This record gives sequence, C-alpha cells and structure tokens, in this order.
Amino acid sequence: SPDEGWQVFTSAQAPDGKCLCTAVIPVQGSCSRDLRSLQLRQLMEKVQNISQSMEVLDLRTFRDLQYVRNTEALMKGLDSRLRVASEGHKSLNARSFQDLKEKMRELLPLLPVLEQYKADSRLILHLKDEVRNLSGILLAIQEEMGAYDYEELQQRVLLLEARLHACLQKLGCGKLTGVSNPITVRASGSRFGSWMTDTMTPSADSRVWYMDGYYKGRRVLEFRSLTDFVSGQNFVQHLLPHPWAGTGHVVFNGSLYYNKFQSNVAVRYHFRSRSVLVQRSLPGAGYNNTFPYSWGGFSDIDFMVDESGLWAVYTTNQNAGNIVVSRLDPHTLEVLRSWDTGYPKRSAGESFMICGILYVTNSHLAGAKIYFAYYTNTSSYEYTDIPFHNQYSHISMLDYNPRERVLYTWNNGHQVVYNVTLFHVVKT
Repeated sequence: SPDEGWQVFTSAQAPDGKCLCTAVIPVQGSCSRDLRSLQLRQLMEKVQNISQSMEVLDLRTFRDLQYVRNTEALMKGLDSRLRVASEGHKSLNARSFQDLKEKMRELLPLLPVLEQYKADSRLILHLKDEVRNLSGILLAIQEEMGAYDYEELQQRVLLLEARLHACLQKLGCGKLTGVSNPITVRASGSRFGSWMTDTMTPSADSRVWYMDGYYKGRRVLEFRSLTDFVSGQNFVQHLLPHPWAGTGHVVFNGSLYYNKFQSNVAVRYHFRSRSVLVQRSLPGAGYNNTFPYSWGGFSDIDFMVDESGLWAVYTTNQNAGNIVVSRLDPHTLEVLRSWDTGYPKRSAGESFMICGILYVTNSHLAGAKIYFAYYTNTSSYEYTDIPFHNQYSHISMLDYNPRERVLYTWNNGHQVVYNVTLFHVVKT
C-alpha cells in the first residue's frame, strides 16, 4: 500500500500474462531492522510454531484417549469371555465363537490408534524438550542484546575494519608495474556508463551495481552477484533523488558516491536506507563539461577508492585546469587534503588511484598507455610506460577496486576488468 511507504517504479506484462513490478520497500520497514533482532524474531516464530503443533497433537491424543476409554468396557467384557472360553472350550459353541470374532473385529481399529497415540506421546516429549532448549537460547540472546548496544557493536566493527585496512595498506600496497589483458564480462548498455562492486565490504558480498549513461540518469540496478549481472537477472532498482553527471561513481561501504548533475556537489546515497546521507560542494571544482577528461561526457568530477580511502579527482580555475587530487572524509565528504598534480585534465583519457598514487592514461581511444603517476605521499610525479590494451577503443570509465585488486572499465558498451601487478614494498 502507498500509505505504508511502498513505491512502484515500473510495471510490465510477462509473456505468460503475469504482471511484473519493481517496487521499493519503505525505509522504516521490517527489512531495515538489525540482524540480531531478526534472529530473535525468527526464533520466537519457531517457538510459536512448535507450541501450535503441540496444541494440535494434544487435541489429537486427547481424542484418541477418549476412543480408548469408550472401548474399555468392551475390552473388559471380551477379556472375561476369553477366560471362560479358555477354561472350558467345550462349552464354546459356533454361535459364541462367531460372536467372539465380531467383538475382536470391533477392537481391531484400536491397534493403529494405540500405535499413533504412543508415537504422538513420544513426539510431544521431544517437542517439549526442544521448546525448553529454544527458550534458553532466547533468554541468552535477550541478555546479550541487553549487554551490547547496537551502536557499540557497530563501533567495534568499524574499529576492526580500520585496523584491517591499516594492515592491508602496510603489507599489500605497492607500485603498479603491469596490467593484464582485458577480460570482457558483459556487453550491454550504451557507449557510456559505469559498473562496480563495493570496494570495502567482505568478499562474501558480490553485488554488482550498473549505471547506464553519463548524464541525467537516476536509475541504478543492483545485481545479487556477478553471475546474475552477466545473465541480466535477479536485480533490484534504486531511483536516485538527484540525477548524476559523468561516470566517475564509486560504491564504498554500502554507499554510492556520485556527482550531482549540473553542480559540483558530491552526493552520498545509502543503498540500504535508500536515502541521501550527505551532500557537499567541492570548493571551486569545475562542472558541466568545464574540465572533463578527453572523452567529455560531463566527467569533471571522478570519485575513486583505494587502500587508503575515498578520493575525488577534478580541477579548478585556480589551478589552470590541472588535475587536483583530494582526499575526502567518506562520512561528511569534507576535503581533508588536496594535491595539485600539474597535469592538464583535458589531456587525460581516464585515471585511477592505487595505494595513494594517481595513474593517468594518455587517451581514451585505441593505443592508450598508463604513462603518468602522481605520488601523494611525496607530492611528486613521474612519467611511466605501462601498456594498456584498449580493446574496444573508447573508455568512458576506469576505476580500481582494492578489495579485488582489479580495474573496472566501461569500454564502448562493454563491461571489462583488468588484473593488476603491484611491486610490493613491505614497511617495517
């Protein structure tokens, strides 16, 4: 119901006549509750189901017991007649024997009832034990929920993630020395677009996000896995409240970071809550094709993530159109520090960050190379000569994923990945 906050964005008719709809659940729906509450609710439902089953069995066994009691008199009478017959079988004539057989026939249906009654009794005892065990589990979880506040647990997780990233940065970072041949994952969409996986979430989360087009777009498709993305199935749709500009979007820790159309505003959209958590202007950043990459496409502002966090690559009038690299706070989108690389952004095909180093391609067309590197740790640069096979001759998006150690590329309507080779420097 729309009164409950549900929204239907698309509807279509399948070949078999069924109606297919894409809907978005309310922000404050039951799906937004935390995992621990969900576990508790599931256990409570299980206990309720078992209790209901026990009630049904109690009714059935009570009914069977009544049947047994009603035949008690018949059983006693039959027992006395059998004793008489066994003591003096000569007195048992044909008529008496036939009557005895009839009484026995009346008692035959009681046998399976008794067997079922015994089985039900055993099952009830088993279910009572299970309910007792589950009640103990529920009490333990309730005690644990009382002892650990959700925000406290979340802070502990964030602290562990920060320590993990610090270890990865110390042991896993290095200088780019090679890029593999391209691996085409899928051919879909228009000439321009972007696609990505989350750069921070655990490896078990294999969702893929897909954004076709380079301006005025608002529709983001979320696929459950890479397999679903390749087949084009099992996806949900997010409708952004503000349209995007360019293709320099990135997904970082469950949020999409993108440039708001016709502005230099950075937007953080949270997928789970389906809401904008924060938006902030990048001071002096050019927009609306003022300082794009060489391919154009409103690519003035390019968001990136590497081992050290969130970055924005753009330029301003103050630095004469040269590429500016800014480190951003992922929560507030505040600029923490900026570097002027001295490289003209309009001459760059695309760029990406690895381990705090900005790498720039000399073209978005065929024959491209990675030939410029800017080191933020020393504020210095050098020219490189790293071959980069541009298979489909028109790159409109190029991003590094530190979690997977691959480059994601949108190349002329093809979604392509490259493996990277890093020269590792272990710091002691």
